[in-house]
Amino acid sequence: MSIRNDIIPVLEGVILEEQEELSLGELCRLCGVHAEYVLDLVDEGILEPAVQGKRYRFPGECVVRTRKAIRLQRDMGMNLAGVAMVLDLLDQIEELKKIIRHELYR
Repeated sequence: MSIRNDIIPVLEGVILEEQEELSLGELCRLCGVHAEYVLDLVDEGILEPAVQGKRYRFPGECVVRTRKAIRLQRDMGMNLAGVAMVLDLLDQIEELKKIIRHELYR
């Protein structure tokens, strides 16, 4: 029996620590987007990079947030203002879940 390489999915991944910071170029490569898109996310308040001199440094969690923004735009046809609102609501839900879990296991 031979194995067909064309039907076996190959997974690639990068493990990022929450404290790890990425350059604009690194974030773009990891998310498969142009720098202009990431800068639009910054302008809309979706991403909040640290500024070091003239360069942005993005926390590792920006990869997940950028990918969520991409999916919301692609799958739901949202504009960036809508994406920002949805991501803020998802953040609030996560915070409420943490509070509930903390109260339940006290």
